[in-house]
Amino acid sequence: MAWVYLIIGILAEVCGTTSMKLSQGFSKLIPSIALFVFYGLSLVLVNLALKRLDVSVAYAVWSAVGTAIIATIGVLYFKEPLNLIKIGSLVLIVLGVVGLNLGSK
Repeated sequence: MAWVYLIIGILAEVCGTTSMKLSQGFSKLIPSIALFVFYGLSLVLVNLALKRLDVSVAYAVWSAVGTAIIATIGVLYFKEPLNLIKIGSLVLIVLGVVGLNLGSK
């Protein structure tokens, strides 16, 4: 169940970060409210996941997967530029998470 909490927490964090972008500096009400709701939900779920998961693994997965999803949303939805540096950086993030997972076993 801890991994389910973590995955849903990641998705909530992604929704919160997307809401942050959509709020346009807190100038749009609904995305501004959604930002706090989603981040709050994310923190609650990650906290529940930490009952069973190592903090190093849970936080690495939470931040890395969230970063990768947000980068993808940025490119596909917000039309942000994609280049080799960004791709390489995302690959390094994923490799770091894999390394932490392997190191915790």
